[in-house]
This record gives sequence, structure tokens and C-alpha cells, in this order.
Amino acid sequence: MGHARLSRERQIVLITSAFKAHAALNFWRGQEIGDDEAKAGAMGQFGRLESLEDLPADAQLDTLIGEAAAIANTAAPPRKAKHAPKPPPEIHPEFAAALAKAPQARAILEGFPPSAQRDYFEWIAEAKQDATRQKRIATAVEWLSEGKRRHWKYQTR
Repeated sequence: MGHARLSRERQIVLITSAFKAHAALNFWRGQEIGDDEAKAGAMGQFGRLESLEDLPADAQLDTLIGEAAAIANTAAPPRKAKHAPKPPPEIHPEFAAALAKAPQARAILEGFPPSAQRDYFEWIAEAKQDATRQKRIATAVEWLSEGKRRHWKYQTR
């Protein structure tokens, strides 16, 4: 690797895990090295290592370490798949009607981020009985008029 490698940002190449009776050995980007066989698993690329004889031959291990170091030095890290965004929260019609009568509460709710809006919308929508829903709507309008989020009791300031 030489001294030029020392000036660059350090990259993880190999990870070891040791237990009472065995160890595991994993290359950080092991799916990209070797002979294209699936090597990753719960016990690492080389399975459960109980003795030095369980490791591959020195020459093979040196080759794999060289490949892993080259990948760490040159290849861009694999991109993580982005999760699809949650659909916009839907407001229950009875809650919308109550907010129409309380413009201050509606304005505060609209100023909240989507996650805080979703907290209110889901809380009201999951009520199984109309009486429960009406009680939650009244509570929500009261809290919103005071500028409170759904879980305001647990917020630290």
C-alpha cells in the first residue's frame, strides 16, 4: 500500500468479531470481492472460525485483502436505496369541519411539519366510535389553539 495511502482518509477494509469459542471475519464490502460467490452471512465471509485452520490460505487471504483495499481506495460506496416518501396525511372530514370553525387552530396545524400533522390525523382517524372521535377532535382543536403538538406532554424545551 505504501506511504501514499497514509495521507488519504482511512477506510474500513476488514471487520472481526470474537466470541468465547469462535470468531468471524467480514470484509466491509465483501460482496464486491473474490469470485462472485455469496460469502456474507451471520458468521462472516468465511463462516464460523474456531481455529486458524478455518481461515483460507495465506495467499488467498492476501489477495482478498488487496482487492478489498483497492475497492476502499477507488470505488464509491454503494448507494442506499431511498425509501418512497409517505403519502401526504389525509384529514378526517369531521376534523376538517371543526378546523373550519377554528381558523387559529387550523393555521397552527398547517404550520406544523407533515409528521406532526400526521400525528393528529391518525389519532383522530383511528377512533373506533363516533363519541371517541368527537372527543379527540375537541381536544385536538383545543391543543392546536394553544399551539401544542399532539404529544406536547412529552416534549422537552
